[in-house]
Amino acid sequence: MIVRTLEEVLGTENEVKADNWVSRRLLLKDDNMGFSYHDTIIYAGTETHIWYKNHLEAVYCVGGEGEIETVSDGKVYPLKDGTMYALDKNDEHYLRATKDMRMICVFNPPLTGRETHDKDGVYPLMED
Repeated sequence: MIVRTLEEVLGTENEVKADNWVSRRLLLKDDNMGFSYHDTIIYAGTETHIWYKNHLEAVYCVGGEGEIETVSDGKVYPLKDGTMYALDKNDEHYLRATKDMRMICVFNPPLTGRETHDKDGVYPLMED
């Protein structure tokens, strides 16, 4: 069994920070669960371009407000506490927060923890 608290992750290499967000990575590839699990804060007043070409992601908003816009069709979906979205087609998108959003994220394949977004908003597919 794996039991981990957010407090155990804060301030470690599994707390990854960027200008627009901070991702607290609770489960990673080395945990052998077949997915990774993240507690992420998207900062208010930011817009982040993301395109996970190599990963599928499901996200559940548990606080804050914002929106997601899919690049392919320009559709905008409001996000607030209780909203889930799944990027089931590796959807390129913009994530915007009007209030800090707390997001619970699941990635398949799992992240190793070393990934960072490239210029296109992509996480590379990393081997061990």
